[in-house]
Amino acid sequence: MYNFSFDKRVLYVILAIMVVLSIAGMTRSYIFSLLLTLPGVIIAITFHEFAHAFAAYKLGDDTPKMQGRLNLNPLSHLDPIGFVLLIFAHIGWGKPVQINPRNFDRKISMSAGEAIVSVAGPAMNFILAIVFTVIYFLIIKFAPAFVLTQTGIIVIGMVQATIVVNIGLGVFNLIPLPPLDGSKIFRNFMSYNVKAWLDKYENVFYIIFLILWITGLAGTIISPIIELIAEGLINLIGLLFGIV
Repeated sequence: MYNFSFDKRVLYVILAIMVVLSIAGMTRSYIFSLLLTLPGVIIAITFHEFAHAFAAYKLGDDTPKMQGRLNLNPLSHLDPIGFVLLIFAHIGWGKPVQINPRNFDRKISMSAGEAIVSVAGPAMNFILAIVFTVIYFLIIKFAPAFVLTQTGIIVIGMVQATIVVNIGLGVFNLIPLPPLDGSKIFRNFMSYNVKAWLDKYENVFYIIFLILWITGLAGTIISPIIELIAEGLINLIGLLFGIV
């Protein structure tokens, strides 16, 4: 694993500045939007990390279980610094799930097992997006009067935010750059020489990831994808409910 202790300190300084600037520029509408998004962020990160832990455990690795990660308690999965930064700087992370691929059963290779564990997190986020889209239309269809109330507006806003956050987290983690899940997923389909080359230049790819992350270029790149998936999901499930 790449050891970037110095880079991490520098990164924290940069992100701390971003947090301060974000707080300084807060408006009432921004704060309201932040509060609506908060439950979705907690749900998305908690289920994402739990999915990693659960997949590893099912493959034979009891490391996540021993570390108390086989639960849906947000406190088990939220990294305090990463969570605060995610809220205020839109850049953050959950507590990584530690696994030991050597513990996987021998029905599949270790690299295939790692790929399965890695894809479990984003897959869970997409599943949650579908579930909350169904919830959204259930409310719209069977409680139309509630939607028009102040409480209903807040609930619908939270549900919509949860949908978008989960799609966003799922898509973002599929970017094939370390330390994101995408890099571990696609390694399983690469030759030994390609893996060796990626390992040799892992630091470079990590720096590229940080630049894309901090500058917001990653968001610019994946935003159209997130919007496309969200729109397609709304249209498809809306059609199933007879609401177009």
